Amino acid sequence: MAAKSFTLGSRIKLANGQSMPQIHLGVYLTSGNETVNAVKWALEAGYRAIDSAQMYHNEREVGSSILAFISGPSNTSSLKREDIHFTSKLASNTSYDAARKSIRQSVKQSGLGYIDLFLLHSPYGGKAKRLECWKAVEDAIEDGEVKTGGVSNFGVKHLQELLASNLRIHPAVNQIEVHPFNTRTEITSFCHEHNIVVEAYAPLARALRMKHPTITSLSKKYSCTPAQLMVRWSLQHGFVPLPKSVTKSRIITNGDVGGFEIEGADMKIMDGLDEYLVTDWDPVDCD
Repeated sequence: MAAKSFTLGSRIKLANGQSMPQIHLGVYLTSGNETVNAVKWALEAGYRAIDSAQMYHNEREVGSSILAFISGPSNTSSLKREDIHFTSKLASNTSYDAARKSIRQSVKQSGLGYIDLFLLHSPYGGKAKRLECWKAVEDAIEDGEVKTGGVSNFGVKHLQELLASNLRIHPAVNQIEVHPFNTRTEITSFCHEHNIVVEAYAPLARALRMKHPTITSLSKKYSCTPAQLMVRWSLQHGFVPLPKSVTKSRIITNGDVGGFEIEGADMKIMDGLDEYLVTDWDPVDCD
């Protein structure tokens, strides 16, 4: 897919033969009506994927907002449940039984019948626990509770360890912090080599570099906002960005990135901004 052809309806193919939207709304650190409204505005704007997690404590609000949209007057395209992609993540890697139980609880909390993408939220807990919990994800997929499994915040060594184990189902996604100021080249290259899609959380670097001179200069060149520029950078690298906002106007503009394409030379300039800026947590090197 040529980058310039991107729309909010564009999808990316996964290794398991399924596909998912190429941009998701992130709902980290949102709660209550704030979450409900953000999801509603995103779906109205054309987003078709929402990224949640057990640790966010808003699976119920995301699910209820999706269901309300599907059954409401704003659904002019007659979208069904299967047209909206919902992601959640395991809070902690403690045991197979705990993981299996919590996946069922996430399905129940969301009210959506199944979870499109379920991730191990981090590699914390050690090798044995990670592998136990991955088996729980595999079983949830085989039981129809989850469509696709993946991981989050996994470094190369964690991915190698997982891929070397006796897998029934390979991880289709690794969700990590990626933006021009933290390019994660080693991890993203490994994922590409092994047909693992990279989801880019904090693609806007949590607004910490919106006034960086390179970002502001290129934003002016392409007549876009700094946030749109950073989302576009992510898409052109083949990542799946998860821009987060609770402001209706920003939710709309963050996804409106189909009208321009960053030139190759400018992509290289943005790649060169890497300073290993971590905006939240960084488990990729843990044991």
